[in-house]
Amino acid sequence: MTAEDLTVAGRRFRSRSDYEAALRDQRKIERIKAEKDLDDPVKIYELFRVLKSGAYRFETIVGTDFDDEIYEKTEELRKKGITVENAASFERTKEKKDVAGRTGHLNRKQSVKNRQKTPKESEEPVKLSEYDADMQKQILKELKKQEKRRKLIVILASLVAVACFGYFGIYYFFSARTSMDYEQLVDLKNKDYNYQIKEQVQVHKTSNELPDILPEYQILYQKNKKLIGWLKIDDTNIDYPVMQTVDNEYYLDHNFNQEYDKNGSIFMDAACSVYPRSTNLIVYGHHMKSGKMFGGLQKYAKESYYEDHKTIQFDTIYEKGTYEIMYVFRSQVFNKDDLVFKYYQFINANSGMEFDSYMSEMADLSLYDTGVTAKFGDELLTLSTCDHSQEDGRFVVVAKKIT
Repeated sequence: MTAEDLTVAGRRFRSRSDYEAALRDQRKIERIKAEKDLDDPVKIYELFRVLKSGAYRFETIVGTDFDDEIYEKTEELRKKGITVENAASFERTKEKKDVAGRTGHLNRKQSVKNRQKTPKESEEPVKLSEYDADMQKQILKELKKQEKRRKLIVILASLVAVACFGYFGIYYFFSARTSMDYEQLVDLKNKDYNYQIKEQVQVHKTSNELPDILPEYQILYQKNKKLIGWLKIDDTNIDYPVMQTVDNEYYLDHNFNQEYDKNGSIFMDAACSVYPRSTNLIVYGHHMKSGKMFGGLQKYAKESYYEDHKTIQFDTIYEKGTYEIMYVFRSQVFNKDDLVFKYYQFINANSGMEFDSYMSEMADLSLYDTGVTAKFGDELLTLSTCDHSQEDGRFVVVAKKIT
């Protein structure tokens, strides 16, 4: 089977098993689209919520693309002023406009007929008093049951609505707060400061003498001494401080201000060192559906996107750096005993042979050939985020420092 045969929804796959998994995802997406009217704002928001809950499990990037498509549809609706709260009323208004021309004359005709009916032709409701006593009791009992069910349904629907609004409220609160916080941090970074801080960062301290912190990071370092650098990719939303602690779990759900935040922060592996420099600096970030953090990193799965975004700007707090992308690949978090290449364990290479071995493994995994290579002694940067196309999946971008 040729490489061209292993294509699903515009995505090319490396193996037969990945191709078949993509076909399963495509069939699942077709069923979802058949069940959901994606022209209905209510259905779009409902599907977005279901996808966000993880109810639909996809195996490949085909599912991730569909996930992103639904998110983009919700963003388009919000730009038009159609929110979760008013989507239903918007759809009803649209339906009324669509049927007004076709049903107006029928309604008027029916109204004339109703006015022409004689009292004998009109159907009068049967009165309760017309039934015997036993039947009246049964009817009243059934009516009470129906009323209780109605009230229960109303209460449950209200609770579900409150829970949904609460969830989206919290989500948008954290999202808005995160955007505002990082905009402020970018402003602080871009200001001109004329003083220097010569304190030492304990988490990566390996000697008594550390370089001076770059002027643009001094005020940020004063605010949080876990700051280790700044990551930026032009023409993307990736423009964030990079944190580092001895605990790789902390910044999964904390922001720069050390507040709880489901977006987390961009952070460097605790085992890496910026001074003296590790061979490979590994930086992690969440794949947020909102596009924040490393939500847009998987765009590098398309070679055309790479062609327009070949470089990454990563500064440590001590020196500036520009990196050129070499490899883009998918991997997993493997079991400890699995005898496979584990990119997240590649931090230092002690010899040229060891370094070349790492490069060969990543080149074999890469989705496309960038033509960029590295040699022993080069400084590398690895960006890692979650990949929902497989269990414990990871999407990885590796670059080497060029300036």
